[in-house]
Amino acid sequence: MIKAPNVTDAAVTAAIDDFKAKALATGQLHEPVTIEVNPDKTVARIGIGLSGTGTDKVSEDAVHTLRDDVIPHSLAGLDGAEVAVTGEAAQSVDFNHALTRSVPLVFAFVLGLAFVLLLVSFRSVVVAVTAIVLNLLSVAAAYGALVLAFQHGWGSGLMDFQERGTITSWIPLFLFVILFGLSMDYHVFVLSRIREGYDRGWPTKLAVARGIQNTAGVITSAAVVMVAVFALFTTAPLTAMKEMGFGLAIAVLIDATIVRAVLLPSVMAMLGERNWYLPRWLGWLPRLSHN
Repeated sequence: MIKAPNVTDAAVTAAIDDFKAKALATGQLHEPVTIEVNPDKTVARIGIGLSGTGTDKVSEDAVHTLRDDVIPHSLAGLDGAEVAVTGEAAQSVDFNHALTRSVPLVFAFVLGLAFVLLLVSFRSVVVAVTAIVLNLLSVAAAYGALVLAFQHGWGSGLMDFQERGTITSWIPLFLFVILFGLSMDYHVFVLSRIREGYDRGWPTKLAVARGIQNTAGVITSAAVVMVAVFALFTTAPLTAMKEMGFGLAIAVLIDATIVRAVLLPSVMAMLGERNWYLPRWLGWLPRLSHN
């Protein structure tokens, strides 16, 4: 898109011709090339074909080539002109860029807030760190399953979708926030029962065993319901919905079985009394009841 006082001016026309030649020479952009001018002759829209599907990496590379190489060496030098790249592929690139910039902030906020809440609730640095690490394992497992099923296409036959070699850009961040919340809910429920036993004077290993035993039925039942509900999304016609449902179902299944039933009690049993480590300078934290 070009905006200028007169896009039919000889200098602008020559720059557009130069743009077409340089764009087609890249091999990433191709015919047909169309030019539409508004009645006031102040805006010209140049349509050009991109390699790829429009949203895949090939198309994104073509957009980067257009913005970083072709336009700066053809249209950018026009006096008084404004040039912008629009369209579905450009929108996808800009959205992914904005999403990428926000990821560290979201991760830092969620992890930081979770750490503070766990630290205050259980008066233990070790418990807070362990909970975050175990929850991240569930999220990582979901990411790995998504890559295998959708990016590599292992689940295309079972879930009836066309392999694209990519995952919908907003899915990873969305899954992280939702899964971390669900995992933390399970974790706090189990830890509350464990801490309750410890506060009664039980040894840590006994408190862990009783805590897992007393919460296993509730967690398993809740997990079965959520896995069943999330799995229904894999029957939706939209691939993004399939990715969301599959990722959530796998993560909840792994979290409620391997993480909560095996890793959590194993780690806490090995750490023993060190689970409840709290620096002296944090001794002012309130003692919350877990009954």
